[in-house]
Amino acid sequence: MTPERPDRRRWFALAVVMTASLMDLVDVTIVNIAMPSIREETGASFSALQWISAGYALAFAVGLITGGRLGDIYGRKRLFLLGIAGFTAASALCGFATGPDMLVAARVLQGAAGALMVPQVLAIVHAGFPAEERGKVFGLFGAMVGLGAVSGPLLGALLTEWDVAGLGWRPIFLVNLPVGVAGLLLGRVFIDESKAPQALRLDLVGMALASAGLLMVLYPLTQGRELGWPLWGYAVMAGGLAVLALFVRYERAKSRRDGSPLVELSLFRVRSFAAGIGVQLGHGTACGVFFLVWTLYMQLGLGWSPLKAGLTGLPFSLAVSTAAGLSVQKLVPRFGRAVLRAGALVMAAGTGLYLALAEWLGTGITPWQMAAPLVVMGAGMGLIVAPLTDAVLSEVPREHAGSASGLVNTVNQLGVALGLGLTSVAFFGVVDGAAPAELADGRAFTAAFSASLWWVAGGLLLVFLLMGALPKRRPQTGGQETGGQETGGAGHDESVRPEDERALVG
Repeated sequence: MTPERPDRRRWFALAVVMTASLMDLVDVTIVNIAMPSIREETGASFSALQWISAGYALAFAVGLITGGRLGDIYGRKRLFLLGIAGFTAASALCGFATGPDMLVAARVLQGAAGALMVPQVLAIVHAGFPAEERGKVFGLFGAMVGLGAVSGPLLGALLTEWDVAGLGWRPIFLVNLPVGVAGLLLGRVFIDESKAPQALRLDLVGMALASAGLLMVLYPLTQGRELGWPLWGYAVMAGGLAVLALFVRYERAKSRRDGSPLVELSLFRVRSFAAGIGVQLGHGTACGVFFLVWTLYMQLGLGWSPLKAGLTGLPFSLAVSTAAGLSVQKLVPRFGRAVLRAGALVMAAGTGLYLALAEWLGTGITPWQMAAPLVVMGAGMGLIVAPLTDAVLSEVPREHAGSASGLVNTVNQLGVALGLGLTSVAFFGVVDGAAPAELADGRAFTAAFSASLWWVAGGLLLVFLLMGALPKRRPQTGGQETGGQETGGAGHDESVRPEDERALVG
């Protein structure tokens, strides 16, 4: 075999896995912009709209670590191809859904398939590229994250606005079909198989307990408003907390018994990691609340078209990408943790500015008037998201690096799911209490958006406080190495790597 052939093959493989990752990243953002159209055509309730996003986030979060472990055991290429095939099939089910229930179920399947696909992506890169080339590769992944943030809302707006073949919102899912089929065929040819040399066993009991506990907490929270907050809902949420406590006890016992728990609980003895998990949860929750209610506010409250709403978000996306690049390359190496804390305060300040403008201008607000608070919010978010995972992992022992990075990504997704559930209280609770005239002229949605921003600002201030426990500077030795370095060690290292593209955006 000539030297050029493996070079070509690994770059083709990179193009395949990056395209699959972009498909997943875009799918997360593309859906929100089409929510009002989905509601209008299918008659979906507000709680169903929440589950269209939350179902995906919850299934992805719960399956993320297990998906990485399956790749270690059965092969990353095999699991990647299985994941992309499942993601494509679930996208088809979403596109041809006959009602909101089927759409929610298909979105859960999409999230589960994504949990098989995504953890393999950078593990494949890690196995296929030498250390000296990984910096360039991870730079490409960072650019791809920015592209996904910008292109998702715009693509969703255009596909919905164009009403391709009279299909309305459905092309936002059907566009995945040709991409997925191409990825499946090319992946079979160009991706080389790899496995972990010492893969651990699956923790099926732990996965079942975690899934049941999280569902018992999130389901009543999301459905409670629609059902009138029945007593059984509170009982189920309390039971969910008890199941999660049982999960913790089981994981401790399993760790002593065979050293292969789903979650390495000893990580929480590291003060910066424990606080960082709280930061990820709080930041994910704030983002989960904001992005859904923001879309509903613009389209249902202000009566804007999907395209107008999508274009309004451009200043935010560009500010995130720009600030993220500056944060990692220039600011964090010089100022350390202070950059992340400043980002939380800047994002909270932008939220407060948005709140003031929304209440002052009411339904007469324009996209140009929104630009300033969106740029401030985006700049704050950019200062946080790119360096956050590295800061959280910096004091974690190398032997637990993979488990820690998987848990960080999982908790962030759980935060998003929790935020989507909280919109029942923060946003839809206000809408439900509004008079018909306020619903008709959009004032109810403006008031609900303002109420939600208070929740977002509160979450960001909590994040700021928790960031005080992160290391002031990245340790030079002893911590987790990111940016494509070997995680080394044993145990969970291979399950979900810290360079996972979702880690790049916190």
